[in-house]
Amino acid sequence: MEIKKLAEKYEPYIIERRRYYHTCPELSNHEKETRAQIKKDLEAIGIKDIREMKDCYGLIADIHGGKPGRTVALRTDIDALEIAEKTGLPFASSNGSMHACGHDNHIAMLLGAAKILNEVREELCGTVRLVVQPAEEVATGARAMVQEGAMDGVDAIYGAHIWGTLNAPLIDVTPGSRMACCDKFSIEVEGATAHGSAPHLGVDAITVSAAIINNLQQCVSRMNDPLNPLVLTVGTIHGGSRWNSVPGSVSMEGTVRTFEKELNTAKIMKKVVEDTAAAFNAKAALDYMRLTPPVLNENDQLNRIAHDAVIKLYGEEGVGQLPTMMASEDFSWFGEKVPYIFAFVGSRNEAKGLTYTNHNEHYDVDESVLKRGAAVMAQFSVDFLQEK
Repeated sequence: MEIKKLAEKYEPYIIERRRYYHTCPELSNHEKETRAQIKKDLEAIGIKDIREMKDCYGLIADIHGGKPGRTVALRTDIDALEIAEKTGLPFASSNGSMHACGHDNHIAMLLGAAKILNEVREELCGTVRLVVQPAEEVATGARAMVQEGAMDGVDAIYGAHIWGTLNAPLIDVTPGSRMACCDKFSIEVEGATAHGSAPHLGVDAITVSAAIINNLQQCVSRMNDPLNPLVLTVGTIHGGSRWNSVPGSVSMEGTVRTFEKELNTAKIMKKVVEDTAAAFNAKAALDYMRLTPPVLNENDQLNRIAHDAVIKLYGEEGVGQLPTMMASEDFSWFGEKVPYIFAFVGSRNEAKGLTYTNHNEHYDVDESVLKRGAAVMAQFSVDFLQEK
């Protein structure tokens, strides 16, 4: 199959679709029109087996091959960010939102892969499922789709993210730890209100909270294996109502990023929070939630197929290596159901002035990489389905 030639053939289509979706971004859980247009695009390609999710603005579409076999899935996310765009592009968004994370490119690459695979569908040994996922930015979309059966019958899934610190046109399929989990926590501290001139008559929830914040950093520096990456950040703190009163309660929120599959850090944090508060005659409660598991490329077969797909298309010089990062991705929820591989597509091109990173109001990409992202998606699908 001439996947590379087909990707080049459809490059104008891929770029045109990217620019269209860039003009009309929709925020998480509001992707109604985006889904509707993607469905129209898939139908125009000739794909008929399409099912919309009921509990979110996602959909799945199956390309059935001419030969029996397994099912491989390809995923795109479709939501945008509440960022006012400042790229100056002729196709810039003007609705106050922006595809500043690059999901417009993900949509375009998936549509490009769909055109390629639909053209060669009679040669496919199985089924390719296209997974169109909403609400990635709020870390709820992938889980919602799994709950609605988007992964039922799927044997493996491939996902990719365009990335502003990786040089174009490289594609990264590095094994191992790729993106950290995203855990969210809240802490409620209960003291006792008193006049600011007589703090001994109360229990100062603010000073207790300060002690808790300082002691929580012991979880990172002294209670964690230094070879295990771990970030613990308290991002908000709210307490007190008057400048001359000892506050009786404080609320805090924060995040933990690590590559632990189990919630080991949560157990340590709970003890630190409760014991620190108790030392000052206060009470404190920790509420801990895992928003996304870590992204770990642990499947040897999928790692090999993805790596070989890049080389088959673009040679060893086409393979990039992006360092492990502590950012997160809810794609990992699909991995709770099926084996997966997650790749990165480089969008940085200093010669073209494309040096801004994801989530920046100036973020733009080197569009010449999009055909490569689509081609690798398609090649991975073909190669996975051919293996017995």
